[in-house]
Amino acid sequence: MDQIKISRALLSVSDKTGIVELATALAAQGVELVSTGGTATALRDAGLSVRDISDLTGFPEMMDGRVKTLHPKVHGGLLAVRGNAEHEASMAEHEIGAIDLVVVNLYPFAQTVARGADRETIIENIDIGGPSMVRSAAKNHESVVILTDPADYPLVHGATTTLEQRRLFAAKAYAATAAYDSMISSWFAFADQGEAFPETLNLSLKRGAALRYGENPHQSAAFYAATGPAAQGIGQARQVQGKELSYNNYNDADAALELISEFRDGPPSVVIVKHANPCGVASADTLAEAYAAAFACDTVSAFGGIIAVNRPLDRATAEQITSIFTEVVVAPGADEEALALFAAKKNLRLLLTDGLPDPKRPGLMAKSITGGWLVQSRDNGGIDAGDLKVVTKRQPTEQELADCLFAWTVAKHVKSNAIVYAKGGSTAGVGAGQMNRLESARIAAWKAKDAAEKAGWDETRTIGSAVASDAFFPFADGLLAAVEAGATAVIQPGGSIRDDEVIAAADEAGLAMIFTGMRHFRH
Repeated sequence: MDQIKISRALLSVSDKTGIVELATALAAQGVELVSTGGTATALRDAGLSVRDISDLTGFPEMMDGRVKTLHPKVHGGLLAVRGNAEHEASMAEHEIGAIDLVVVNLYPFAQTVARGADRETIIENIDIGGPSMVRSAAKNHESVVILTDPADYPLVHGATTTLEQRRLFAAKAYAATAAYDSMISSWFAFADQGEAFPETLNLSLKRGAALRYGENPHQSAAFYAATGPAAQGIGQARQVQGKELSYNNYNDADAALELISEFRDGPPSVVIVKHANPCGVASADTLAEAYAAAFACDTVSAFGGIIAVNRPLDRATAEQITSIFTEVVVAPGADEEALALFAAKKNLRLLLTDGLPDPKRPGLMAKSITGGWLVQSRDNGGIDAGDLKVVTKRQPTEQELADCLFAWTVAKHVKSNAIVYAKGGSTAGVGAGQMNRLESARIAAWKAKDAAEKAGWDETRTIGSAVASDAFFPFADGLLAAVEAGATAVIQPGGSIRDDEVIAAADEAGLAMIFTGMRHFRH
């Protein structure tokens, strides 16, 4: 049948949003309202006549409310196929009345976990009766309406639905129970059992924006946000202005946010990203000074780039950013003068994150491959002073050590093979994504030389710089390219079978070289 008239509705919700308005509209159409616990109380408080579920089933709610809707008079009324003689005979024999509409949202499991509740409380917030009713009603959607989303309530205020609507509601209902079970299984695996990689990994994602296309116009795309306790990242950022974010905008903005988060407790810092690689990074006394230094590193790549900052945006910084074409700006906040300047650039996308995520937070990263997924822990590894090992005859100066650590932080976020020159709290040149480390070192040095020529500096900023390599130098040639560029200090993981050769080359050139013992490949 296409259209059905709702005669009896069962309402049992944890989130009471819109439930009184829905029940009022249904009652006005002569629908009998059946409800449970707190929902029934809320409806009666609104002046509505409500039948208790215990009156329908003939059994009281028991076991602290654990058993109230798990009953044949509920599930029989939901699952009976209308027009099926055998089903209707069973309903008549056992005095089971049909239920035409079920409105359910589930116990707040994720919210309970997020607020740090104890294990017993978390277990008690695993809903059993709710998902059972949802699944029963959704299975019999030819005759029964299932609502799990308050946004859909107005669609049934008239107490009639079409088959097309019921199919849509059923699809949403099964997605809701799947996401709910996914959250519970993830909690059991990760939090309760402490498994790093459970035997079955359930990903629960909720579609946000449907994007115009993917990386290229012939690819379709959408943004999906993780469900469960709220994360802090690009997916949760508030877009203040600008065009809708594209697939590439999301990807690049996430790369910029990940890197700027490394500086969240440091001095004012700016990151400029192009195609998921940083092309300029700097820290300074003010945000405006940091932007100027980051921009000077590569003025060509910065055009149409993504900018992330670790301080609320001010007017001086906003003036510089808006002086060229910029795709996206990510910031923890912005003052009124900065907002006014950005408002004049209507296509510029401004994302406010209300803080920066912890770069050391745990989590998993997943990448699809043909026939499966690769899953790994986040690269949240960091180094402390005690982890560093100076392997050359010359010790680094205090400034060289600071430049090494700055370059190392940036190199972690550059596509491999990664080489980063840094000096005085600013990148001098970035070499990314080359098939060999020697070419990355040469490209980074060339870019630094080009930046110096464009700025009219007397010398390139690689002179007296520190250079970071995301993985070990397999041969001395990459190191010698850095020497040729003017670097005086090197930071790298070490671990090559030719370490002795590389150390000898560094000693001969008078360099200070530090081993970290940690690699940061990023493919």
